Amino acid sequence: MTAAASTRAAGTPGAPVPPPGPGRGPAVRHGARRLASLLRERPSAAVGLGLIIFFVILSAIAPLIAPYSTTVASGPVYAAPSARHWFGTDDGGIDVFSLVLVGGRISLIVGAAASGVALIVGGLIGVLSGYFGGWTDMGLMRVTDYFLVIPDLVLMIVVAALWGPSLNHVILVIGLLLWTTTARIVRAEVQSVRERVYVRRARTMGASNASIMARHVLPQIAPLLIANTVLCIAIAIFDETSLDFLGLGAPNTVSWGTILEHANDHTAATYGAWWTVVPAGICIAAVIVGCYLLGQALEDSLNPRLKVSHFAFKSWRLRPLVGRGDKAI
Repeated sequence: MTAAASTRAAGTPGAPVPPPGPGRGPAVRHGARRLASLLRERPSAAVGLGLIIFFVILSAIAPLIAPYSTTVASGPVYAAPSARHWFGTDDGGIDVFSLVLVGGRISLIVGAAASGVALIVGGLIGVLSGYFGGWTDMGLMRVTDYFLVIPDLVLMIVVAALWGPSLNHVILVIGLLLWTTTARIVRAEVQSVRERVYVRRARTMGASNASIMARHVLPQIAPLLIANTVLCIAIAIFDETSLDFLGLGAPNTVSWGTILEHANDHTAATYGAWWTVVPAGICIAAVIVGCYLLGQALEDSLNPRLKVSHFAFKSWRLRPLVGRGDKAI
């Protein structure tokens, strides 16, 4: 082995080192440490993660802990909250607490699945557009711009009405209309990654475009995709609730949106049965807030410009004004 080779093997200070490949142990440990550090530095992120974990666990064990059936009456009509029925009953005498527990499963499944569809479509378009550039970038971004100017909820209502009510249709409708933001964010990040030294070196050494994207581009944008996906879950749950409330959701299923729709259709407010609306509404708001807090914290930690902005704001101090008799601030 030559001296130059020995020096390279030992690691020359300042020499560019390729990032770890996907799935390697150091990269996983680094990501875990970074998440732990984020949770310590940003209490809001810990609160958001706690809310998400709480509702995920609650929805997973809902069939085991639901005290009553969601299809058979277990009490009088519009019974107020009591020790027997914690959230009261609806117009059919069905326990609202059991409905809220079971309904969370569908809402979370739709939110996660629709975000996954948006992640795949938006990530693919963003990677292709940012990596290849040129006419590919121009064409894909024009399509993205067309989808951006269309009101999402209005288009979702039209498409859902045309396709018909179905759980799979709801997931596809929401997912295929949420990918635009992901595509633009991924495109901007890929444009930065493709100009880095190790990517250029791999291209010079004859690596294929597929190999470069799999080994160098995707590992670099994966954390950003995760942060954006968490934010998309909140939007997907809100959209799913809106479609269910309008009667365009999956039939014969219980979700937080269908609970609100049922209460509205049967004029629960007229009878003063606030308990048929408030619990489901609080759950929807809590999950959306949890996703927003965690996703925003992840996005801030992964965007250097946002980190600098936060640092500058925290470290800024008012200086005393001197001259013209002004008092010090």
